[in-house]
Amino acid sequence: MSKELLIRIFSSLIIIPIALFFIIKGSIFFKFFVLVMLLITLYEWHFLSFKRAYYFPGFVFIIFSFYTFYYSGNESDFRIFFFLILLTCIATDIGGYVFGKLLKGPKLTQISPNKTYAGMFGGFLLSVILASVYLNNLSILSLIEPNVEMEKKIILIVLSISLISQLGDLVISFFKRKSKIKNTGKIIPGHGGLLDRIDGMIFAFPYAFIIMKFV
Repeated sequence: MSKELLIRIFSSLIIIPIALFFIIKGSIFFKFFVLVMLLITLYEWHFLSFKRAYYFPGFVFIIFSFYTFYYSGNESDFRIFFFLILLTCIATDIGGYVFGKLLKGPKLTQISPNKTYAGMFGGFLLSVILASVYLNNLSILSLIEPNVEMEKKIILIVLSISLISQLGDLVISFFKRKSKIKNTGKIIPGHGGLLDRIDGMIFAFPYAFIIMKFV
């Protein structure tokens, strides 16, 4: 196991529980968490895109994205769906990294040379597996009623969220290549900047927000 992978795993084991604490506690804790994340992301976007044509539109989009994240996590009616989105994005990221490293194979795009077709399908696969486990646990706890038709629709939604998350990753990779930088920051050891880690989420949550509100 490489040193880089060990650092990534160690960082994740620290960051994920802390993030979940603030999200689950809710109230002022969640507001504080969202605000800090937003400010760091905006700072990294400033560093990434200053004096470029997409600088201001990016600011507007990031603020809207965090609004959808806050709204989804703060509304009790959407909390179950909120965690499903979060889980899907995390599973997509992990699945893409692990399957890509293990299976390698053809490159997906020149925009992000480390991305492979194996990683893309690995992200889809792991997101569906973990979403199914999540739904089954909700069913066991009687938080949702088992419904085959509903589960099929949710799996399709999960796949679409995973796709949007992966596209978001590529979009930020494109901007990083334009700016000739590898990472958006150094705040997370082994990962880079915060924007490097939530690049998929900032696209997935607005997409899921539209589904929740209008579909």
